[in-house]
Amino acid sequence: MSSIAAPQPAPASQVPAPPPRRLPAADPTPRSADGLLVSEAIYWTTYYLESDHQYEWNNGRLEEKPVSDYETFLVYAWFGELVRHFLRTHPCAQLVGLEMGFRLPLPSGTVIRKPDFGVVRNDNPQPLLPLACSYHGVFDLCIEALSDQERSGIERDTVIKKAEYAAGGVPEYYILHQNPAHQAFYTRTPTGFYTPIAPQAGVICSRVLPGLQFRPTDLARRPDLETLRDDPVYVGFVLPGWRADRERAEAEAQAKREAVNRANAEARRANAEARRADAEAQRAEAEAQRAVEQTRRADTEAQARQRLEHELSALRARLAQGPSDR
Repeated sequence: MSSIAAPQPAPASQVPAPPPRRLPAADPTPRSADGLLVSEAIYWTTYYLESDHQYEWNNGRLEEKPVSDYETFLVYAWFGELVRHFLRTHPCAQLVGLEMGFRLPLPSGTVIRKPDFGVVRNDNPQPLLPLACSYHGVFDLCIEALSDQERSGIERDTVIKKAEYAAGGVPEYYILHQNPAHQAFYTRTPTGFYTPIAPQAGVICSRVLPGLQFRPTDLARRPDLETLRDDPVYVGFVLPGWRADRERAEAEAQAKREAVNRANAEARRANAEARRADAEAQRAEAEAQRAVEQTRRADTEAQARQRLEHELSALRARLAQGPSDR
C-alpha cells in the first residue's frame, strides 16, 4: 500500500506592514490668544504666567504685550541700571520687573497691567511681599518701553495705559523709546490727571524718588558709569563708594605729599641751621685766629719793648758813668 503524504498548508500571503504613524509637528510659533475673552480667574491661573506670550487683561479680554526694538531695549536697560544705582545709594523703594502685574479696579472696568518695570516706595501702604508673583497694591512709578511696530501698541502705552495709570493712582509714569519724540515723563496732579514733568535746565527730577534725576538727552547717548560718576547731574548716586574711595585715596596722597613737603622743609631748615652753625664756627675760628695773632703781635711788641727798654737802660747807665769811665 503506497503511503500518501499529508497535505501541507499553503504559505500565508505577505501583507505589508502599515507605515508608522507620524505625530503632528509642534507648532514652532504658538498662536497668540490676543483678544480672547476670558474670566479674571482664568487669566490668573492660565495666562498670567504664560511663557510663550505675555498677556495683560483688560476687563475680560486678553491683550498681548508687544515687543520693543533693540535700540529701545538699550534705552530701557540703561535707565533701569540708573534707577538701580539710585536705589543702592538711597534705599527708599524697591524696583520690580519680571512682568509683575498689578490690578486696577477702574470706573470703566478692572484691568491687570504688567509694566516693564515698576517702583514701590517703602512707605507705600501695600508692601511688596518677597514671594509674591503679583503686586497687590498700586505702583508708585510705572515705566513702559514703547513698541512702535503697530499703531495699537503705541496707543496702548501713550493713551490707554496713561489714562488707566492716572485713574488708578500711579503717581508717576514714564514712557521710554529710542526716539526722543516718543519719550514722555508724567506726574499725577491732585485732580488725578497726568501732566508732563517740566525739565529744569534740561534735567527731569522725580517726585516719587527725590534725588533721582536725569537728562532725557542721555537716554540716547547712554554715557558709561565712568562718565556718570563725575557728572554733576548723577554725582549724588552713581558709584558714590568709588568716589569716596577716590577722594579718600586723594586725601591720603595729599597727606603724604604734605608730610614729604614738611619733611623736606624740616630738612632744609636743618641744613640751613647746620650751615649757620658752620658759619658761626668759622667765624669763631676766625675770631680765635685773630685773637691768637693779636696775642702773638702783643707778645712780639712786648718783647720788642722789653729789648728797647733794656737797651735804653744800658745806654743810660753808660751815660751816667761819664767820659772818664770810658
